[in-house]
Amino acid sequence: MSVSVRIPTILRTYTGGESEVSAEGGTLAEVLDHLDTHYSGIKGRILDEGGGLRRFVNVYVGNDDVRFLENLDTVTPDGTQISVIPAVAGG
Repeated sequence: MSVSVRIPTILRTYTGGESEVSAEGGTLAEVLDHLDTHYSGIKGRILDEGGGLRRFVNVYVGNDDVRFLENLDTVTPDGTQISVIPAVAGG
């Protein structure tokens, strides 16, 4: 299944400056594996050492935060847009 992935500015060094890339996979985990195959190292910036989403990275499948769905097992239907968004903190 083909999906589009929106890449935040800070990770565009991995995608050659592209703000949106295509990927394949039926789940978010598969999509991230596919991305890492084509854009080496990007998965390590999204996932922590334990294989979970980094604390300050938000990932949306469509309009839904995957932390409130199935995390990495969230289904990614064909044509879905996935957004990787670094969390912003301030005070």
